[in-house]
Amino acid sequence: MTTRDDRLAQAQKALQAGYFEKGMALAAALVDEDPGDSEALYMAAVAARYLKRFVEAERHLAALHAAMPEYGRAWQEAGHLARAQGDRAAAIAAFGRATRFNPALEASWRALAELEQAAGRPTAAEAARAQAERVARLPRELVAVMHHLHEGRLLRAEEICRHFLRANPRNVEGMRLLAQIGIKLGILDDAEFLLDSARAFEPDNIQVRLDYIDALRRRQKFAQARTEAEALHARDPENPLFQSHLAIESMQTSDYDRAFELFDAILAKLPGDPATLTSKGHALKTTGAQEDAVASYQAAIAGKPDHGDAWYALANLKTYRFTEDEIVRMREQAGRPDLAFMDRVHLSFALGKALEDRADYADSFAHYERGNALKRAQTRYSADAMTAELAKQRELCTADLFARHAGSGHDAPDPIFIVGLPRAGSTLLEQILASHSQVDGTLELPNILALAHRLRGRKAGQSRYPEILHDLGSDQLAAFGAKFIEDTQVHRQNAPFFIDKMPNNFRHIGLIHLILPNAKIIDARRAPLDCCFSGFKQLFAEGQEFTYGLAEVGRYYADYVDLMDHWDTVLPGKVLRVQHEDVLDDLEGQTRRMLDYLGLPFEEQCLEFHKTRRAVRTASSEQVRRPINRSGQDAWKPYDPWLAPLREALGQHG
Repeated sequence: MTTRDDRLAQAQKALQAGYFEKGMALAAALVDEDPGDSEALYMAAVAARYLKRFVEAERHLAALHAAMPEYGRAWQEAGHLARAQGDRAAAIAAFGRATRFNPALEASWRALAELEQAAGRPTAAEAARAQAERVARLPRELVAVMHHLHEGRLLRAEEICRHFLRANPRNVEGMRLLAQIGIKLGILDDAEFLLDSARAFEPDNIQVRLDYIDALRRRQKFAQARTEAEALHARDPENPLFQSHLAIESMQTSDYDRAFELFDAILAKLPGDPATLTSKGHALKTTGAQEDAVASYQAAIAGKPDHGDAWYALANLKTYRFTEDEIVRMREQAGRPDLAFMDRVHLSFALGKALEDRADYADSFAHYERGNALKRAQTRYSADAMTAELAKQRELCTADLFARHAGSGHDAPDPIFIVGLPRAGSTLLEQILASHSQVDGTLELPNILALAHRLRGRKAGQSRYPEILHDLGSDQLAAFGAKFIEDTQVHRQNAPFFIDKMPNNFRHIGLIHLILPNAKIIDARRAPLDCCFSGFKQLFAEGQEFTYGLAEVGRYYADYVDLMDHWDTVLPGKVLRVQHEDVLDDLEGQTRRMLDYLGLPFEEQCLEFHKTRRAVRTASSEQVRRPINRSGQDAWKPYDPWLAPLREALGQHG
């Protein structure tokens, strides 16, 4: 029997031999069977272009862009198609997107060079030509790595890159690419080590140094990242790129005065620069200067009306209300066919919020759904894979496992983990507890997730975690716990206890208990429809891909509840569950309950959490600067006509 892969290979062979009608027929038949088959869509588009069936080619490409919005080869083909039709501007735009989504596309760089030269822009043409020549000089293995990396085949990219580096251990570009793969896989310590080594081999390689700063920031080594940014800035103090990086790292170390000084220096040279104005707005928001943040975001939009990041930043304040004129302007930008992918995503979520505030719920939902659909296509999240992962925790993290390891681990009582789903009220709980004199608030720390990644091992499709927990000895568990305390010290002030509010840590409570048996864990829980729909409306930077669909977020909530029930069974009394609605009903009672669980005396300032002056970096930053309120409760109800997929996914947990 001929498989789909066999037929796809036949289509590809036909196209390579110039038999475009045959290739078209084979690819089109596959598309008819599965309209979302991206490889068949791509081949059908190529064949249609060669056959000069341009309308058909455009139809296949539109479907491919919808299925894979950041697939560089699809945009390269769109460039070829526009060029074949004599549309130079559209071709330049398409090839530009192709190289942004996959910088290894040499043909796109060469086409850009020719088109820019013909358009009378020799500087842009020369820049594109230089990029084409750079790709051409790279070892073919690294070009293949780049294609796999930028097309989402991370494990294959890692395999080829590691094999190349075994033969070429000092190749800096190979090290840099493997570090990028590590960052995408969440293996941040390896990425940091690789980039540190690459920097030592080529200290003048600016891209390596910028990547190293990024890796340090992701590892939340903010002081070290700032030191590296200072060193780059010292090389060329007037360079806006270096000033921008130093400003961002200054923000991360809470030196906002320095950040604002640098942002203003950039704006003196580049007045109205939208990226700088938006970053400055984020800094102003984080420090509580909301009116100034709004002005900075609005200035960014004035300079670039399609700057979706700034539009969404206004919406993400939660307290901002868009004017009718602003809604009209957002609709105009969202209707542009040439709008960049993330600008379209940002504008979709911003319009969803603007129309929600106007009680236009049908149109609001349509925009939220559009933004989520775009992100869902980009991330390719698998609810089945997540369900299987969480089921494995229930299967393997048994009462017997914990009984055998009783007395193991590092005995530090310092950490307080607040876990659950995003948008469940965890920032409120953190702000309440961080107002206590003996508790430091920190961030959503990546350390537990990184340890779980490391324990999984590196073989494709063969995760050793959580099975490996049964094989770890007491010394290893204690060492992991001590390393967590050591690595998180940088985020603490002087209090004896500190909070890690990474919500996804609920997946790893078994691991946390084994390495830090005296740590406290609080489960921040919110009514399912409120929690899930709030997550669906929120555009997260990364790490919460399950929120980009009603069915996906509902299923994740149900899996979360099942896993938390398991932890309650095998680790009775370990987790304190705090229901968000109970906090709204009885702030003092629930505050005292949490402090009793933590073994801390009651302090009145915990009830005045909104007066605590600390940088808050989550989407709830403005909400926790106000007294307790019910503004988010039952926000799903006006959207009930469209929530059937969510209700069905929640099942008995709804």
